[in-house]
Amino acid sequence: MRKIIIKVFGCATLALFFLGMFASPACPQISVGVSVSFPPPDLPVYEQPPCPGEDYIWTPGYWDWDGEDYYWVPGTWVLAPEPGYFWTPGYWSWGGSGFVFTAGYWGPVVGFYGGINYGFGYFGHGYEGGRWNRGHFYYNREVNNVNINVIHNTYNATVVNRNVNVTRVSYNGGNGGVRVRETTQEEAAARERHIGPVAAQTEHIREARSNPQLRSNTNHGRPPIAATEKPTNFKGNGIVAAREGGTVHVANGRSSDNNSEAHPNPTHAREIQPYEKFNPPNTGNPKLDQKYKKQEEKLAAQQAKERQKLQQKQEKDHQKLDQQRANDVKKQQVEQRHQQQTQQLIERHNAQVQHMQQRQKPPTPRPPHKP
Repeated sequence: MRKIIIKVFGCATLALFFLGMFASPACPQISVGVSVSFPPPDLPVYEQPPCPGEDYIWTPGYWDWDGEDYYWVPGTWVLAPEPGYFWTPGYWSWGGSGFVFTAGYWGPVVGFYGGINYGFGYFGHGYEGGRWNRGHFYYNREVNNVNINVIHNTYNATVVNRNVNVTRVSYNGGNGGVRVRETTQEEAAARERHIGPVAAQTEHIREARSNPQLRSNTNHGRPPIAATEKPTNFKGNGIVAAREGGTVHVANGRSSDNNSEAHPNPTHAREIQPYEKFNPPNTGNPKLDQKYKKQEEKLAAQQAKERQKLQQKQEKDHQKLDQQRANDVKKQQVEQRHQQQTQQLIERHNAQVQHMQQRQKPPTPRPPHKP
């Protein structure tokens, strides 16, 4: 399910246009994109390449849509269009019938970017990576990769979040999205004069779109080019690969985790594999060994019963969806709920096994008593 959506903030009139055409820089904020029935992948984990020179501003990477698949636009350093301007990243959000993208922009104040934690100073609200002073940008070394032998305008200011993306969720609202609303300051920032992406950013996006390695279907949420030192620099030095990917959501509501290459995370109870049986410790006490064996069998039976119960519940949900001829959005919501239920059951069962193993572990022998 896809449809063209155009949102305009602050412009009295604007001719409608299709993808690939750009709005006037005088418009405060414009969101142009496609409504997609499933959310973008989680944000990958990557290192920031070194800042190439003075007055470059970091623009974090994000997932974009090419009409068929999400593709990764690598984070990169960009020269601001004019002194005093900051970059407000774009973001995905639930639009009621699908996920829509709000484009990023340059302005004197950082506005709302969905509460998404992009890292490197963009921790959900505002920007803690640097500040302008007398026409030059000063970098906070706590969150930026800056060589002080090349760039002298630096300072150190500790921030609460630093560069940790806690959830790595890349969209606002909907099922599983970030639950953050814009502040009054961010609402005011939306009314400030804005400038759209500069030419270097536009070309950077175009290069990313044409690179098949950056499509989520190819990289499974772990792009080989996660960030670049300068826009469109996709070869040679200055390229950083993602060291960790995340969950990739697909059209049928199922998800995959690229960090589980051998055993992908189950999304339904029927896919859960029972834990591998282990031999009870040989304590030398037959009665105690028999007791441990019964504990294992009891836990295995209990967990099998819980898996069966959840499986039956999820199958009833699927039957109900078929009877109601539910749309893709409703199916997506149910499948995401099933995934959450399944993962919670797995975590609880793993904790039960670990607890039992810990209780069955032979006690540490005491050292011999010295007279």
